[in-house]
Amino acid sequence: MDAYSTIHGQRETGGGRHRPSLVGPGAGCRKAARVYSEKTTIYIVDDDPDIREVTGRMLISAGYEVRDFGSAQELLDCPALCLAACLILDVKLPDLDGLELQRRLQSERAAPPVVFITGYGDIPMTVKAMQQGAVDFLPKPFGKDDLLVAVRSAVEKHQQTVRLLEASEDMLLRVGELTPREVQVFERVSSGMLNREIAAELGTSEQTVKLQRASVMKKMGVESLADLVRLYEQYREAKRILSR
Repeated sequence: MDAYSTIHGQRETGGGRHRPSLVGPGAGCRKAARVYSEKTTIYIVDDDPDIREVTGRMLISAGYEVRDFGSAQELLDCPALCLAACLILDVKLPDLDGLELQRRLQSERAAPPVVFITGYGDIPMTVKAMQQGAVDFLPKPFGKDDLLVAVRSAVEKHQQTVRLLEASEDMLLRVGELTPREVQVFERVSSGMLNREIAAELGTSEQTVKLQRASVMKKMGVESLADLVRLYEQYREAKRILSR
């Protein structure tokens, strides 16, 4: 389940524009998350119902929305995983090791950050969890203050990731307003090629390249070559981020 849309290359559609190909629920999932609740949603995964209840109460009292799951499979079967801003995940689950579940979730773009909880923690396990990107590792029993500090850190990390993905998608959509030939000119101008060099490479006239270059700058909302080059670097970074 891919929580956010992937842009794999680009394709032409009606009107000759160079539109990105969007795959997966993507931005729609983030919009659904905003509609779903004005509060931040935390998912708890633990096979002990008492732990889920106590942890849930701590989070609800701090203003969070909470949803809990008794197994890894319940979480994986959830169609709304992308609504979670943080996963509180037990290491020892009956059907799948928590570290393995974390590893699987990492294949998702912007999967929710994980805060591990466990009654069986040791140093090697903690190190592995942190190396895999866990925000924190809390031994049971844990206090409310420690839990909330870890969750706030995870939520902040998640929000930063979402903002980065949204900005990257917006950038590719902006470039998607260009025609395929304008994209070619955009790439070559930004790499430092002169108009006559671009014209020779593309088999067109220098005057045509000048017109296409002007059109690119107008559509992208820039007035100088320096701004166009900076925008192209942002475009390249956006493609890199969304191809992960």
